[in-house]
Amino acid sequence: MDIFQKCHKFETADEIRKKGIYPFFHALQSKQDTEVIMEGKRRIMLGSNNYLGLTTNSDVVKAGLEAIERYGTGCSGSRFLNGTLQLHLELENELASFLNQESALVFSTGFQTNLGIISAISGHNDYLVCDKENHASIYDGCRLSHGTLLRYRHNDMRDLENQLKKIPETSGSLIITDGVFSMGGDIADLPRIVELAKKYGARVMVDDSHALGVIGDGGRGTASYFNLEKEVDIYMGTFSKSLASLGGFMAANGKIIDYVRHNSRPFIFSASMTPSSCAVALAALRHLKAHPELPKRLTDISCYFRRKLKEEGIKTRDSLTPIIPIYTYEMMATLTIAKELYDEGVYVNCSLPPATAPNECLLRTSLMATHTEKLIDKAVGIIKKVLERHNL
Repeated sequence: MDIFQKCHKFETADEIRKKGIYPFFHALQSKQDTEVIMEGKRRIMLGSNNYLGLTTNSDVVKAGLEAIERYGTGCSGSRFLNGTLQLHLELENELASFLNQESALVFSTGFQTNLGIISAISGHNDYLVCDKENHASIYDGCRLSHGTLLRYRHNDMRDLENQLKKIPETSGSLIITDGVFSMGGDIADLPRIVELAKKYGARVMVDDSHALGVIGDGGRGTASYFNLEKEVDIYMGTFSKSLASLGGFMAANGKIIDYVRHNSRPFIFSASMTPSSCAVALAALRHLKAHPELPKRLTDISCYFRRKLKEEGIKTRDSLTPIIPIYTYEMMATLTIAKELYDEGVYVNCSLPPATAPNECLLRTSLMATHTEKLIDKAVGIIKKVLERHNL
């Protein structure tokens, strides 16, 4: 059988394109901001993870330009060999300090970070216990590892305990959870997770990709939000969201960091973060530290958007994070609504299977601290008009 047979039989994307409702790969022609030019038209951006709006911050942009002038465009090697810059070390030190951890390690992408941590930490006799709504990179990290994967129902602590009971006392175990979940925007029940970890001798890893800069003291994330910073064993995060760059990191005890640094294949065999990406992440981190009011502004505008949606009878999920799902249920309806919103001047993301259950499709909207109430009011009016056409 031809290995490419599956490729030639794949027709789903073509069918959606023919209907004129294909929602992916729209081309930006401007900066990532609260309003963008996308395919020749100005649109309100409600689909970006640029939570603090720092991709257009003048100091952050300047840092990236200066790094290219000083270091060139790339490192041309892995961190293990010729690819470590002084910038990488500065970023690691400042991340560790910001998160009140002993050490930190930066990776080239967020996805690679989860692959690199989990595959290095987990061995043949170990168990990885995951929330069912964890990010895909966590699950791929589990697949790359030699550990046994156990999944528990989303934020269901009773089911988590049931899974922990299955683990032999002679095995190591790591509970892995998103801090803020990327689709629903809800927050993990970290206090109970920590309690169960202690009860069953497990360790805890929190993916704070959507929590850094969003919740916690000064944007320090989920553990800070619950005052549990000393109870989380591994922090993971990305630079592609609040920190306006590209890359990822882990923060933990120095011995754990050193083990991953010398045993993680995705880390050892990947080229290091580019100078500009590293400098931008560092400048954004420093800006966040200098402006601890930014996460509060993000919370305020997110709650304002939720309140406006509820006033219009639009169903969403209660939370205080900037990720705000609008439920549209059926896939074709979701695609059609997203296209109509796009045409009306509002960009949102479609969340479809396998990211959601078959009949639980949604529009994933996300806010920036730089959104204004006036712009949100305009977006809500357009969303209401489109949803009413579909009796939602």
